Amino acid sequence: MARLIFLILFFLISLLSVCKAPAYYLWLLAITVTEYPLIFAAITAVLLAWGNWTTSYKVIGNWIGVVSLILFLSPIARAYVIGIDLQKDMAASFTGGGRPPVFPARAPFSFLQSLKSSHGDGYATYSYAEHSGYKLTMDYYHTEGQSRPCVVVIHGGSWSSGDSQQLPELNSYLASRGYNVASINYRMAPHFQSPAPVKDVQEALDYLSINAGKLHVDTNNIVLLGRSAGAQIALLAAYTLHDKRVKGVIDFYGPADMVWGYSIPSNPLIMDSRKVMENYIGGTYAQVPDKYKACSPLEFVDDKAIPTLIIHGENDVLVSPEHSRRLNLKLAQHNIRHYYLKLPWATHGFDFNLNGPGGQLSTYAVETFLNTITQAP
Repeated sequence: MARLIFLILFFLISLLSVCKAPAYYLWLLAITVTEYPLIFAAITAVLLAWGNWTTSYKVIGNWIGVVSLILFLSPIARAYVIGIDLQKDMAASFTGGGRPPVFPARAPFSFLQSLKSSHGDGYATYSYAEHSGYKLTMDYYHTEGQSRPCVVVIHGGSWSSGDSQQLPELNSYLASRGYNVASINYRMAPHFQSPAPVKDVQEALDYLSINAGKLHVDTNNIVLLGRSAGAQIALLAAYTLHDKRVKGVIDFYGPADMVWGYSIPSNPLIMDSRKVMENYIGGTYAQVPDKYKACSPLEFVDDKAIPTLIIHGENDVLVSPEHSRRLNLKLAQHNIRHYYLKLPWATHGFDFNLNGPGGQLSTYAVETFLNTITQAP
């Protein structure tokens, strides 16, 4: 009986591989289930093997266990399928009208890679600006030798939390691949409101240029990368600053249409998205509709927009993938070089594990994008 109860429990957990999480802590569990699937598959396999020594409810338990095992392993299977065509799809998106893509010398997804762990380290911290005694800093991951392209990373956290040390593994990985990385802190809500963070990005760019010699920055090849709220900041900076130093922008599950996002709030059991937006923008949509439009990156996509990489999980319960669908459509309408990597099983924050199914594919896409748009003329 105990075996059956455990198998039913793991079956319910396995549903997070294919369904959206209905509550906050289940969302956190969904990240683990989908990006560390081998752990849950192994436990399920042990429970199935336990059936060899008991007969109570054996057949029912076996069927439940097999279905659970399939669901737990489904992100790996789907990652393989997406990985098969990822090079071809990115080549189709970036070949026309520019340089052909440059792919990393590895497969987009590897089962063996999913058994490894990753870590983030090796940075120095610099203060790049100050506002009313509030110091803004960046964690700088650099490579030795000649000037290199630089990735400016903008953290998530609903515009009101988080910091530059959020998810540092990708920063360390990109530094190992020859890219400098500046992970920045910025002014946050509710004390500071939009467009303060975009102005902070501008100041970070200026700091990198002023100190380009010391930091070995190729100021002609800077790329913005943001996650969640940070992606909104990155996209808005990319499309409104018109800074010639910025060659591209990478959007991890960011809200691109703030007007639409306010009209369709997220599940209140997970996040009060309207309250979050009101703190950042400075009021409800009825009170400041123009500010919501001014905070919507897709409103500023035109024929001069820079190359864009969009990455979003279709089971995201904090920022709807509809934001990325709309941005993808707007970029296509203006013939902007871009690629939209859709991950059917993934939820918000899936890149917590670089070696998970979503983590591997997104890292491969990011490296391909950087390799391609920062090539020398």
